[in-house]
Amino acid sequence: MEKKYPLPPFTLETALVKIQLAEDAWNSQDPERVSQAYTVDSEWRNRSEFINGREQIVAFLTGKWQRELNYKLKKEYWAHTDNRIAVRFVYEYQNQEGKWFRAYGNENWEFDENGLMARRFASINDLEIEEKDREFK
Repeated sequence: MEKKYPLPPFTLETALVKIQLAEDAWNSQDPERVSQAYTVDSEWRNRSEFINGREQIVAFLTGKWQRELNYKLKKEYWAHTDNRIAVRFVYEYQNQEGKWFRAYGNENWEFDENGLMARRFASINDLEIEEKDREFK
């Protein structure tokens, strides 16, 4: 059985490690790498989309990063319990027309006993920004 350390139950220290690993993977913009942190049947709600399993995760992220160029993300700890972590995040991206956006959101994560994320629920809002107002360069 594959394992992704650190494993639950989480402490503050291990929750922070898990969050940093997720941030690093998402900033790689490598859909296959990101998908390996999730169970094979992981359930997502991302905005109004429902995504199930690694194959759909890879397809979703491939399309996302074709549309969201120059993507840069920062995740921050919000709370945790035994096998759950809540984060808030902000990321910036440029669309194919050259406009810049900052997205703000919250994610609720639930992990299985092997440290793989079984459920991810994300609420996200986008704000168009001027290039001069970018925080992540």
